Amino acid sequence: MEKNRTKRTLTEGRFASGRSASTTESRLPQVLREGRRALRELVLANGLRVFAEMLEEDRTLLCGPRHRPSPDRRAYRHGHDEGRLVFGGRKIRLQKPRVRTVTGEEIELPTWREMAGEDPLRDRVVEQLLLGVSSRGYEGSLEPLPEEVPSRGTRRSSVSRHFLARTAEQTQSFLSRSLEGLDLPVILLDGTHLGDHVLLVAMGIDTTGHKHILGVAVGTTESEQVCRSLFRNLIDRGLVVERARLFVIDGGKGLRKAIRMTFGEWAVVQRCQIHKLRNVAEHLPQHRQAWVKSALRQAWKLGTEAKARHRLEQLAAQLDSDHPDAAASIREGLDETLTVIRLGLGGWLLKTLRSTNPIENLQGTIQRIVRNVKRWRGGAMALRWCVTALIEAEKRFRRVKGHREMPQLLAALEVLVSKNGLDTKKEVA
Repeated sequence: MEKNRTKRTLTEGRFASGRSASTTESRLPQVLREGRRALRELVLANGLRVFAEMLEEDRTLLCGPRHRPSPDRRAYRHGHDEGRLVFGGRKIRLQKPRVRTVTGEEIELPTWREMAGEDPLRDRVVEQLLLGVSSRGYEGSLEPLPEEVPSRGTRRSSVSRHFLARTAEQTQSFLSRSLEGLDLPVILLDGTHLGDHVLLVAMGIDTTGHKHILGVAVGTTESEQVCRSLFRNLIDRGLVVERARLFVIDGGKGLRKAIRMTFGEWAVVQRCQIHKLRNVAEHLPQHRQAWVKSALRQAWKLGTEAKARHRLEQLAAQLDSDHPDAAASIREGLDETLTVIRLGLGGWLLKTLRSTNPIENLQGTIQRIVRNVKRWRGGAMALRWCVTALIEAEKRFRRVKGHREMPQLLAALEVLVSKNGLDTKKEVA
């Protein structure tokens, strides 16, 4: 009997303990929410109070102490007016002290002038939209304000207007950066599609292996005209033409022609081997693609140009009878797929420069950032979004893999170009 009573008491105790723990757990989040809201309101109230005191100090400096008339005063207090300031990614309405000169002209308080700029709001809008917040969802992404603090500037139209203004400024500044003083022995070119527009991006690699976004051109295709327009812009901004340079491209004929017409014998072209793999595979049935791709990769790994060329010509001959289009694709531009091998590169630098992968990683960043855009209203809009994405990508740039082998590349480029009769030691004015 005593034993059963003890067991019943322990069981009731566990149930009571469970009810107490459950109640505590249910109340805790609400307590935290209320505490967080109270802390935010306290910080906001104190911040606004300090700001009001700073404005009043400005008025005292301009008008002198209150209730102390002075014959030498040059300004006087003129009540308050409603003003707007940027706060927490939005505009809030506050009472703004007014000051007028003795002749009746309005004077803006220095503290208010410093805080009234819209740059912080525009920067916050750009930051939120790049993180994937839609213009409609912008207001919901901000910390709430107390009801007694009215705000504005979070509607979809306002957000879009601020985003357009900031990205237009950034685009103009980004595309006019000087290239003088940059020694760029490698330039990679690739295009990305945004709606009906093609954004052709140029990225340079300097002698230490650091990457630089050089410029962007908008067109409908990767045509010669678009590419030459991009090159003219780069040259106007300081890109040196008379310099032995390796261009890495995806194989577009327009790009190749524009490089030849602009840079002549100073340019050495490497066709992207990965693009060549894809192009050849498109002309093959499914069951033969893996074998041919493997044969191409093995040929490019043979180490010398002669061996690689011989193996590629053998492969093309094998495909001539059954798959003539694939054989023709192998032979087309064959020399330019071997350029990095001809330069004697090896290791990581060979893997880096044998394809356009270093710049295609940028295209992934662009597509991620523009994923919420459903309608492209012209090339200017596509250019703004593209440049905004490139600015974000450039912040995380690292040196290319194999950068320690750059001196070997520089020497090989000069030897290769000097064979064309060009003086690689010539100083460019």
